[in-house]
Amino acid sequence: MVSLFPTIIAVFLFLFMATVAESQEWAAQKSPLTTRWAKDVNPKNPLPEYPRPQMVRKEWMNLNGLWDFEVIWFTSNTSSGKILVPFPIESALSGVMKPVKPEEILVYRKSIVLPQRYVGKSLLLHIGALDYQCTVTVTGGPYDFHTGGYDPISLFIPSLETWKGELEITVNVTDSTGNFQPRGKQFLKPEGIWYTPVTGIWQTVWIEPVPESYIESLDIVPDLDNSTLKVGAKVKGQDTDLSVRVTASEKGSVVAKGSGKPGAKLDLKLDNPKLWSPETPFLYDLKIELLEAGKVIDSVTSYAAMRKIEVSKDSKGIPRIKLNGKEVFCIGPLDQGFWPDGIYTAPTDEALKFDIVETKKLGFNTIRKHVKVEPDRWYYWCDKLGMMVWQDMPSPHFSDSVKPETLSTNDKNQFLLELKAMIDALKNHPCIVMWVPFNEGWGQHDTVSVVEKVRQWDPTRLINNASGWTDMKSGNVMDIHVYPGPGIPPLETKRAAVLGEFGGLGLGVDGHTWTDKAWGYQGMADKDSLTKKYVDLLRQTYQLKDRGLCAAIYTQTTDVETECNGFFTYDREVFKFNLKDFLNANKGIFPKEIPFVWVLPSAQFTIRPGRYSGPPQDFETARWAYTMEAPKNSWMNSGFDDSHWYKGAGGFGTLGTPNTMVFTTWNTSEIWLRKTFELATTKFKNLRLRMHHDEDAEVYINGILACKVAGYTTEYQDFPISKEALATLKKGKNLIAVYCKQTSGGQYIDLGLVGDE
Repeated sequence: MVSLFPTIIAVFLFLFMATVAESQEWAAQKSPLTTRWAKDVNPKNPLPEYPRPQMVRKEWMNLNGLWDFEVIWFTSNTSSGKILVPFPIESALSGVMKPVKPEEILVYRKSIVLPQRYVGKSLLLHIGALDYQCTVTVTGGPYDFHTGGYDPISLFIPSLETWKGELEITVNVTDSTGNFQPRGKQFLKPEGIWYTPVTGIWQTVWIEPVPESYIESLDIVPDLDNSTLKVGAKVKGQDTDLSVRVTASEKGSVVAKGSGKPGAKLDLKLDNPKLWSPETPFLYDLKIELLEAGKVIDSVTSYAAMRKIEVSKDSKGIPRIKLNGKEVFCIGPLDQGFWPDGIYTAPTDEALKFDIVETKKLGFNTIRKHVKVEPDRWYYWCDKLGMMVWQDMPSPHFSDSVKPETLSTNDKNQFLLELKAMIDALKNHPCIVMWVPFNEGWGQHDTVSVVEKVRQWDPTRLINNASGWTDMKSGNVMDIHVYPGPGIPPLETKRAAVLGEFGGLGLGVDGHTWTDKAWGYQGMADKDSLTKKYVDLLRQTYQLKDRGLCAAIYTQTTDVETECNGFFTYDREVFKFNLKDFLNANKGIFPKEIPFVWVLPSAQFTIRPGRYSGPPQDFETARWAYTMEAPKNSWMNSGFDDSHWYKGAGGFGTLGTPNTMVFTTWNTSEIWLRKTFELATTKFKNLRLRMHHDEDAEVYINGILACKVAGYTTEYQDFPISKEALATLKKGKNLIAVYCKQTSGGQYIDLGLVGDE
């Protein structure tokens, strides 16, 4: 008997050496921040999971891994080497981490040897997503041209015996990240709320053998009112003597069957259907078969859920969002879907799943996927784990050269093509309950017409005509953004009132930031103050729920590049809040409110005296000394002579600035304020500033810095006072001095002092 041991050893050594060689050709570049999953990226087999869980073929071949690339400018090569697909070239995990300029062409090439069982069969070449415009060619075979950064590409490769089992795939990519291209938060010069752009392949590439006639796509629609699941299969190729058979199962037991012609909607009647919700995310298994003359020639597996989303009135006549006929309050985070090491692409499937799992653990039922489309597996995890999704269309943007009135017909048509492609690709996912075609006026145009198009394409879901800013009175919800908020739009008779963005409380964590210049819409001093402010925001949010608010979306799941307003740091390593208080707030459980007193009233107290103890502020006690010309350096000290300054009542600003009480006009870039106030005692509990500032502000008490904040607020907020400033307070006369600066837009500065009773 001949021993197989030497052969086994030889095969093992060959595979080992091949793996080592491939690893040596790739190494992740050094990123400003890295996630724990980066170490699990295998260059030989990155993201090995089947990428399309709602339409699975057993036979497939993953093409992720090392590809050859080169970047070309005209005829000159500017860089070349190996790139790890599907990580975008700008990412650390690609192994390249270099930008591609708008005028350059990124070229991918890969040679593959097909398994013998594929030879002689037709193939589908899939690219999950590629940003932005590309040509795809297969040597000796077909050619495809595609525009769009977020929808899948499928190229049919007919059976050609001359291939002899080898394929050469070439993908040429251009990406301007400009003009009217839908690109979400990608910008060539990232800063603030704009992030690193991506170019090229950023989702899984794979091939699968198919017959000449095959199942191209599925259309799955739950009809809860009639306890029916409607399933259709679009078939590509000859339809002579073809039929489709659909089987629905529950834990392996068949619960419904249907058969009919390709393209026809088949009604699968379900007895006592089990419903999908965040609490019970039940999914039915589906098997869809294509038959020719009664013989199965193609087969895919899928899944479906029975659920219904709508807006209808409650017992008080207020429009409410309802899931499966029951009122549901949509609460959850804005989710940007960026990664410090992969940018648009999560390092692993576990990483992709992590954000959803943690969001669920934190007590949320909704995620607003913000101006980005995720890989299909992200929605699969939302389906499986039970998470409602508001899906944004990635925004195009206006510029000096591209304005609403100058949009061409081609621009508008391309936007509609990409919007429809996104909906077609995702509409079978039960987790998605709302489409959001526009965000905050970014690229917003022909809103009513666009909403009607979306309604034609998918009449089963809610539509948010524009999240924040310019509402055009269409769709199913009226959406406002308020930072830090919360807020509620005016109640209407048909549309539900929702808060599409609020919060944005910022806290950077040393060692876990992308840059040293991290920011939030409102910066917080530490974990305790962050948690307390969050609890206060959620308390107000639930009070608005009782008044008619139907949803609240907090900014945001994680920090992103320079933004530090996430629940988690950008690397997903640190949760920034006190967990118990955070969880209770999300459930609507709050500690008893502590009554407070005004120590130094603000203009806010003048307008609303009834809520607080203490005398209302009058105009005499409200008067401040102020100047709009830079004073001497000692302006904040008690001995400074401000007799030549103007006198005026707070607040200071321009009329029309939201949530303000303007009694003295301030419309220059800077203002300095001083006021003397008297204290009968210094024994105050939790003495703090209550301030509305726009923009950066500095507050001094008795000449010592009490508080320094950047940015602006949109309402009165509490800020801690430094220990050094608190120590200067004394019985009798004290001095408070304020500096505020403004760069653009409306402006306001007003403040007071409050303490707990």
